[in-house]
Amino acid sequence: MQRRRFLIAACLALAAGGAASAHTLTLQDAIAKVERETHGKVLSAETKRSGNRTVYRIKVLTRDGRVQVIEVPAEED
Repeated sequence: MQRRRFLIAACLALAAGGAASAHTLTLQDAIAKVERETHGKVLSAETKRSGNRTVYRIKVLTRDGRVQVIEVPAEED
C-alpha cells in the first residue's frame, strides 16, 4: 500500500512538472511560425546546437524583398 502511494505521488509530481515545462518546437513548427509572422517565403532552415540549447536558424525573403535571418529557440514558453 505504501509503495502504491509513492507511485501515485511520483506520477502526480511528474505530471505537474510536465505541465509547467516549456514546449519544444520542431523545425517544421519554427518554419510555420516564421511564415505566419513575416508573411514571407522561407529560403532555408537549419538546426544549430550549442550545448543543450537548440536554435532554428531560418532565412526568409520578406514581402518587401529583404532577406532576413531569424533565430527561433526550440524551447518555447
